[in-house]
Amino acid sequence: MNDYVTVCGMPGSPYTRKMLAVLRYRRIPYRMVISGSPESAALPAPRVPIVPVLMLPGETGVRVDSTPLIIALDEAWPERKVAPADPATAFLDALIEDFGDEWLTKAMFHYRWAYEADVEQAAAILPRWAGTTLPEPELRASGRSFAERQVSRLWVVGSNETTRAIIEASYARTLQILDRCLTGRRFLLGGRPCAGDFAVYGQLTQLALFDPTPMALTMREAPRVVAWTQVLDDLSGLEVGADSLEAPEAFAKPVRELFGEIGRVYAPFLLANARAIASGAEQVSCEIDKAPWIQQPFPYQAKCLATLRQRYAALEDRDRGRVNSVLDGTGCEALFAKGR
Repeated sequence: MNDYVTVCGMPGSPYTRKMLAVLRYRRIPYRMVISGSPESAALPAPRVPIVPVLMLPGETGVRVDSTPLIIALDEAWPERKVAPADPATAFLDALIEDFGDEWLTKAMFHYRWAYEADVEQAAAILPRWAGTTLPEPELRASGRSFAERQVSRLWVVGSNETTRAIIEASYARTLQILDRCLTGRRFLLGGRPCAGDFAVYGQLTQLALFDPTPMALTMREAPRVVAWTQVLDDLSGLEVGADSLEAPEAFAKPVRELFGEIGRVYAPFLLANARAIASGAEQVSCEIDKAPWIQQPFPYQAKCLATLRQRYAALEDRDRGRVNSVLDGTGCEALFAKGR
């Protein structure tokens, strides 16, 4: 077995881009295989048909899910780990990562499949990544079919006429917060990237660099964020020190504002979604930012909340207190309150 990681995914997948950026930053050798290409047919099929899938050196099976994959890479390669060494910082970084992976993706999916220009571009480009040699009529038909399927799935991720304004307002606020976070520091928590940076980056590769409607918005409102996304794509040349991250006690105001946005929009959704899953309800119904939110329950995001709670409970008392000092008053504290 060669000593490189095999990645099978697509350029239009935020999670594929997230993992490729992690591998470049970690300076871990890899090969990229386009999902649906002839090369991908030789790889084992994952139990869940999602991208990316990774095959690590010495393994015969493939793995999915970017969050545990980053942890696995940290365990396998000791240099330039992504996770912060400080337990409190590591937990807060995990919360940012979850926000990027599971809330910002709502904005990504919404903008791509709710606006005509974005649907048209996605339908034209996405199917062609695995079929650059196919006849044009076949590609056009594939694009139409793919777009229709994705538009029909908007309800699954929470994009609908009721939630549209909440998603778009949150994305606009997040851009402004990110702009302030990155004024004076290179990454969200200091002088090197963590999992939260890569999760936010993954979604921004589409929102800021591909889909026309959010790309124009991001360029107009936060060009610094556009540039940061482009830079984060390849950090193999970044030199980092052991003490390059800020301690929670030293987090600047904009970083605390980011947790405020998480508590404002993502926390109430996570709690409502978990209640819906637990009760077997067919619909998540709650209030976010003083407006109604409805969508289909999402089992994976109930798992995300359970994992965050397990990590929070596992913290030593001192570190849990340090986390609480950052989260108190943001709305995020509700996620870890007893009885919620």
